[in-house]
Amino acid sequence: MSNQMEGNIKIGTHDDGITCNEVLACMLLKLLPRYMNAVIVRTQDQDILDSCDIVVGIGGIYDPSIHRYDYHMREFYETANTILKKPNYNRKIKLSSAGLIYCHFGHEILKILLPHIKEDRIIDELFKEIYDTIIVQIDAQGNNQIMPAYHSPYYEPAVSMCDDLCNLVRNINYNTWKKGAYMEEDELFEKAMAMILHTFMDFVICAEKVWLPARKIVQNAINSRFEIHPSGQIIELSESVPWQQHLYSLEREIKLDLRIMFVIFSSGNGYLIHCVPVTSKTSFFSRRIDFPGRWRGLSNEALVAVCGIEDAEFVHRNGLIARHKTRDGAITMAMTAFQIEISSAPYIHEKEPSYNELENMAGDIWNSSEYVPI
Repeated sequence: MSNQMEGNIKIGTHDDGITCNEVLACMLLKLLPRYMNAVIVRTQDQDILDSCDIVVGIGGIYDPSIHRYDYHMREFYETANTILKKPNYNRKIKLSSAGLIYCHFGHEILKILLPHIKEDRIIDELFKEIYDTIIVQIDAQGNNQIMPAYHSPYYEPAVSMCDDLCNLVRNINYNTWKKGAYMEEDELFEKAMAMILHTFMDFVICAEKVWLPARKIVQNAINSRFEIHPSGQIIELSESVPWQQHLYSLEREIKLDLRIMFVIFSSGNGYLIHCVPVTSKTSFFSRRIDFPGRWRGLSNEALVAVCGIEDAEFVHRNGLIARHKTRDGAITMAMTAFQIEISSAPYIHEKEPSYNELENMAGDIWNSSEYVPI
């Protein structure tokens, strides 16, 4: 062991190729002041690992009390749900090194990266968003598990980015098959950490600068919902933002008696009216309410002749979205469609006994998807 290693804090991990989840785990640890200057020790030698201050992804032990975070054991089935003890976290995707380190140190890391955010509630919201959009994807890849179908405006871009990231890290290994071909493997590992740090920070910045403000906009719209319609089931967003995920989350938190049916917001030179999907686990083609059948597929004069609302521009042929030239007209379209639908299906306006029951009826794909442990 070199003199340099002997005098430093050491993070131990395996040297059996460079994997995305181990790289991310080590990178996360080095964001903490106590590990910032730590040496990454990549080895299979148990005696050397025993001398490390913290070990990830090797060693056959998961025990936070002694700073050991391996996940390869046959008996290891920990998930974010079991570690964090919170029901709204994934219960099927096993944690890899990345997920273990994130679950144990993620809140602390976010407080370091975002010192201006003082509320623990906001840190917790950002923590979950980052887990849901990057960490769980890398955990799934590390455990050879298939992520379930999940319809969310954030989901598909996150999957694509995480796939690309894992492939980039995987490709780094092609430079390690022959010593001296490009860089030494430990140097390549450092390069991979720098690359993942850049991507992780992009997710953190997006969560703070885009996701969090969008949540506030949806929250304000829900708070002022009775100003739009006396039912409280139509909301207007002050600007166009990804709203679906926030709507379901806030409905649970606020425990709304009646579900939101329509979401209105400006778009270009007009206003869009979206029907709300049944749950976050279903697509826009399975909705809580639809535009009337006789409106669907019509536009401009043909639509106005049927719906009786001047300047109505179109209704999607599947009834999921409509457009009007003006704000007041968009609200009128939503109100009229709402009245028509509740007259033909009055249960829409009934008090919902349990939001969780609604989720179960629709099928909680995320938490019921089977996985293949390795």
